[in-house]
Amino acid sequence: MAKKDEPFMVKSGYPSVVVLPDMETPEPTILDFLEKRFPTISRHTWETRMKKGNVHDELDRPISINSPYVPGKRVHYYREVEKEAPIPFTENIIYKDPHLLVVCKPHFLPVIPAGPYVNECLLNRLKRITDNPFLTPVNRIDRETAGLVVFSVQKDTRAIYHDLFMGSRVNKTYEAICVNTRLAQRSEWVVENRIVRGTPFFRMKTENGIPNARTHIHLVKSTKSKIFFRLNPITGKKHQLRLHLSSLGYGILNDRYYPNLLPEKEPDFSNPLQLLAKTLSFKDPFTGKKLEFSSPRTLSKDW
Repeated sequence: MAKKDEPFMVKSGYPSVVVLPDMETPEPTILDFLEKRFPTISRHTWETRMKKGNVHDELDRPISINSPYVPGKRVHYYREVEKEAPIPFTENIIYKDPHLLVVCKPHFLPVIPAGPYVNECLLNRLKRITDNPFLTPVNRIDRETAGLVVFSVQKDTRAIYHDLFMGSRVNKTYEAICVNTRLAQRSEWVVENRIVRGTPFFRMKTENGIPNARTHIHLVKSTKSKIFFRLNPITGKKHQLRLHLSSLGYGILNDRYYPNLLPEKEPDFSNPLQLLAKTLSFKDPFTGKKLEFSSPRTLSKDW
């Protein structure tokens, strides 16, 4: 029970996991590592979680503020938030087999616990529905983006599917509606540059250097006010498509981050970001069959 002068905290129903890396100069304690690994979470917050028993190892043994750093150790922790607003949209399960679960998520719902969301995320919703604690996303899309997300169903084959995405062996198609701010002189682009973390921490930026992000962009149709794009990302950097379209002078409709960062406000559920992870296809590493999936969702038809 929380004390009268303490806010009521909503606790995640499932733990998050971090593996302690083998560092040349390891931290003295696990607490020291967690403080540096998650700079937006205060040391006091970690200490409080440990005192409540909300940080433990994979054998459910508690980790304390003095527990030493052990490379390779798996640390399980339960995120807490002061309040959690419900996301009034539901996900759709598209496909399931012994290895995979393919789901279409709605706008506004995060894939994993993040920020003010612990239980209102796709992963924890699916764990409750399937009663499978081993579910793990093998690809991710932004909270503001709707569309297809692939989950590993079992630990034994997880790495194989994760490598498909990391090795750019998955064909992905996105759709986007942008503000038509300029007359397009062409209908196709290949945008390639280097994307790194920017300021604030949740925003990305481009910098000079070896490219790590590549997108094929196709103009499908346009009106005086809006323009519809189909995008094929070759890589999967955070906010890649939002940055690449912005670099061409086309901001995605209802984007709060790019090209300009807008003030924080409550989510406007009536005006979602007009970005959709529409299709996925890849050769299944076990059956050799080509698997193809398409989201039943569509973007705004208000043209």
